[in-house]
Amino acid sequence: MKQDMPMSICFSLPEWVAAYVDSCKAAGTDEARMSLVVEAARRNVLEGSGGPFAAAVFESASGRLVALGVNRVVPEGLSMLHAEIAAYSMAQRRLGTYDLGGPGLPSHELVTSTEPCVMCLGATCWSGVTRVVTATTDADARAMGFDEGPKPLDWAGELERRGIAVKTGILRDEALAVLKTYRNMGGEIYNSRRGS
Repeated sequence: MKQDMPMSICFSLPEWVAAYVDSCKAAGTDEARMSLVVEAARRNVLEGSGGPFAAAVFESASGRLVALGVNRVVPEGLSMLHAEIAAYSMAQRRLGTYDLGGPGLPSHELVTSTEPCVMCLGATCWSGVTRVVTATTDADARAMGFDEGPKPLDWAGELERRGIAVKTGILRDEALAVLKTYRNMGGEIYNSRRGS
């Protein structure tokens, strides 16, 4: 049977995200921002609404949450629906621009529960953010079976050469606990080789 090609693609975040975002106050420190993100990743696992990753776009100076994304690869059936992609998409739609560093906008940053994979690294280069803050490492994700792709070893240096500051290891233990919970609950390790 011939399948019609879809002319648009939509995705949704889990229902719990709206109430969670409404409960969030401005976060003035890296730790406060990461705490919000790691809690969203944990909730995504416990609610069974996606993978063990979350990311958020914040205004750098004020700490105002612009958009939160959680991993929706398995529930939405879209390999590219990583938390960072969801956060960038929601922030760009909310602000009405593909460039989060565009004229007249405050500086924005990405806070993510795991270092970006190769796809999310590429999206970061073009997003317009001026800073990235991470918790767990590429090696932590790979140890769980996730395929992070052929990312440059000096990925942080690559971003910094583009004017994007990088800070790593914020609340790493807390974020690592979320990855382990997902694995222990039998969460699907998704990639093109089904986790192999």
